[in-house]
Amino acid sequence: MQSKKINTYGWYVAFILLIGFTFSFIDRQVLNLLVVPIQNDLNITDTQISALQGLAFVITYVGLCVPIGRIIDKTHRVSVMIVGLLIWSIATVACGFSKNYISMFIARMGIGAGESTVHPGSISILGDYFDSDKIASPMSIYLLGPYLGAGIAMIFGAQVLDWTSQMDSNIVLPIIGEVAPWQLTFIAVGLPGILVACLFLTIREPKRRIKEIDSDEAPSFKKIAEYVKNNWQVYGAIIIGNSCLIILLYGLQSWVPTMLLRVYEWDLIQSGRVYGLIAMLAGSAGVLSGPFVLKLMNKKNISAPHFKLAIFGISMASLSLVLLPFQANVNIALIFVTLASFFVTLPLAGTSSAMVIVSPNRIRGVITGIYVVVTSVFGLVLGPFLVASSTDFIFQDPNAVAKSLALVSVLIGPVGIFFMLKGVNAFGEMKNV
Repeated sequence: MQSKKINTYGWYVAFILLIGFTFSFIDRQVLNLLVVPIQNDLNITDTQISALQGLAFVITYVGLCVPIGRIIDKTHRVSVMIVGLLIWSIATVACGFSKNYISMFIARMGIGAGESTVHPGSISILGDYFDSDKIASPMSIYLLGPYLGAGIAMIFGAQVLDWTSQMDSNIVLPIIGEVAPWQLTFIAVGLPGILVACLFLTIREPKRRIKEIDSDEAPSFKKIAEYVKNNWQVYGAIIIGNSCLIILLYGLQSWVPTMLLRVYEWDLIQSGRVYGLIAMLAGSAGVLSGPFVLKLMNKKNISAPHFKLAIFGISMASLSLVLLPFQANVNIALIFVTLASFFVTLPLAGTSSAMVIVSPNRIRGVITGIYVVVTSVFGLVLGPFLVASSTDFIFQDPNAVAKSLALVSVLIGPVGIFFMLKGVNAFGEMKNV
């Protein structure tokens, strides 16, 4: 009876963590819809905007994730996440006050600092509310956040732009003064973070599940490094292999709205609404389908299903992007965008579950921090940057965004498959240790 109660509350926690993760991605991703008006007002290039999309955010996100993970392993996780939530929400509002490139860059750094608490805290908490053989489903609920967040950011941002486009001049707010539509959008998506922080106050800090073979104290960084080194094939698949998925994902999320503007001559509002819906539905469908596919693979006694599903997902997402630039019809192009959005998210619940399964409790925060650091450096920076730099320097044509997405998938997809293959044989041995 007690187990049922804990499990019910665990699902409640999973949904609250989903709300926090979703809002983190709304605040992080709304910039992608606003590329053109920000470029016009701040007079910056595609490469500079890609630095706002990736580098500015990642500097603090990467720099703080491992230290935050260490704090997560040692102290009250919920409190750390509440502080982070307030920081990133305030920083998002600050983006709306930005008058130049430098102030926008600094505000984006603030978002990265606050959001560095989300993933290490959430993964650690979920690992204590659910058994390892049941965690894939709640993990998939939590991992809906990026796709709901990206979709809502696009749709809500488009709605704000639609509303403000009907005005004859910039909006004048009390005390703040005159703001452009894109600035109002940042302010509008940042403020609700205060309410989300109140929701996090309802989460009870779970008791840590420490196996008898594990230390009750957080081990030193040296011991953590030795553990990762001894199991490098599995962690290479989880961290490097997953990074390749994240590169493809962020390349899509960062540049598909702009592709619709430039290549297919859609307006910004239509691009935001349509791609927002695709990102939300296809991404959510992919991440929710993952646990069901894993269960089917387990019933058929397929070894290392987490990584074999990832190989399939990377392959299909890459193929979809390779075919994208050959589509003259925008509706056909959107079908391939939808397929890529589905397949790139299909393995993520499984690979995140694998990370919980193979990582002892007292190093789970640091391991997740390392995961976030590496996937952020590769995904958040290289995802937008590789597409932008291919457009600027290889194709030298602003209308070649779809070609750039295809080129990046050709280069990155095989790397991800290689590392996932390395993890297949090692996973079965490691999870039984």
